[in-house]
Amino acid sequence: MLPISEKTIRTSFVNASRKETGDLTLPADFETLDWDALDYLGWRDPKIGRRAYAVVPTLEGDLVGILFRQAEASSRSRAQCSWCQDVKLPNDVVFYSAKRSGKAGRNGDTVGTLVCQDFQCSRNVRKLPPLAYEGYDVEAARLRRIEDLQLRAASFAMEV
Repeated sequence: MLPISEKTIRTSFVNASRKETGDLTLPADFETLDWDALDYLGWRDPKIGRRAYAVVPTLEGDLVGILFRQAEASSRSRAQCSWCQDVKLPNDVVFYSAKRSGKAGRNGDTVGTLVCQDFQCSRNVRKLPPLAYEGYDVEAARLRRIEDLQLRAASFAMEV
């Protein structure tokens, strides 16, 4: 992902009001982010409970900012992240909902997804997968996982 400015982040949101984007708190490590290791920028708002944000590059190169709300109920079983689909998750997965943009969102229409609680997907897909069989190209599998994450995140952003 290419580095983006605070102003670009705030103007990228498609499902948030000006007040909501004005109130958002950037990640604590924003100034030192390793942009090359990110497929999207996602973070939880430390000041507003159950609120999270993601800024996702689309396949066309645009940025779509999404305001999420975490569901209050938690899953009874271990869920799998819909974006990174890592089967050996070192972190929790939660259900996030997002208002749709435009008139649909103003009418209360939402979409939801299961995502790593603190948006660790980029880190998860960059780990080398286990050797499936002799001759298995683990680097190609890792690159495929990165591309798949980018596609799934961008698809969700376009759904919003």
